[in-house]
Amino acid sequence: MTAPAQSGKPAGRYGIDAPWVPWLWVALGALYVVFAALSGTAWGNPLWFTLLLAVVALLFFGCGALYWHATLRGKFLIWDELLNRAGSPGRALDLGCGRGAVSIMTARRFPRVTVDGVDLWRDIDQSGNTPEAARQNARENGVDDRIRFSTGNMTRLPFADDCFDLVTASLAIHNIHSMAGRRAAIDEAWRVLRPGGRLLILDISKTRDYVRRLGELGAVDITAAGAGWRVWWSGPWMASRTIVAIKPEEASVEHPPAPSHTT
Repeated sequence: MTAPAQSGKPAGRYGIDAPWVPWLWVALGALYVVFAALSGTAWGNPLWFTLLLAVVALLFFGCGALYWHATLRGKFLIWDELLNRAGSPGRALDLGCGRGAVSIMTARRFPRVTVDGVDLWRDIDQSGNTPEAARQNARENGVDDRIRFSTGNMTRLPFADDCFDLVTASLAIHNIHSMAGRRAAIDEAWRVLRPGGRLLILDISKTRDYVRRLGELGAVDITAAGAGWRVWWSGPWMASRTIVAIKPEEASVEHPPAPSHTT
């Protein structure tokens, strides 16, 4: 019997995105607390200056709190909503899958789907980022029989053309530093997507470039929108955006040439 569809944050441990960043905000906040204490005592500064330093400390702590919320809760809320627009996929691909959050959410939401998750498994992108951590999370959710995690570069995917109904990318493509590399990732996602398939992206920068390239590739019904404060990675200056694009049904869809470089 097929398991019922499930939504919400899955069980397991999913690490922290770019784990050094929230600790930087906390460290800066702590530093300004020290400055404020010294300002009001040893340095003998006026009260207004001491209060200003205290406010700056609170702002830094607030940035850290927003980041923690985004990585531990906010992104899961956004993907829970985004997957409502995934159609009814039979086979899905998760680019830069990390510890498997979106792969597992997809498998839980669609009980008949099989998912491939690919990543380069870099700790700088996500703490504890290993294929075994992703597999353990899949086992905890009872979907390990429908998910395969493997090492793969999203700019040169080891899959045939037109083989996935759904391609997802969560906070992954921006980690490619070159414009050519990010373009190659979009091209590859499009190449492996079946006509009628859907591409769902959540990212924090360069999303206008993604939309432009998808338009050049012939995407239809492209929707790009701000994802709101729940995924502010310290504040509105590091906001996230979502992209939903559908590949045309025509059998004559042209594929971009396979990239000849790695990133």
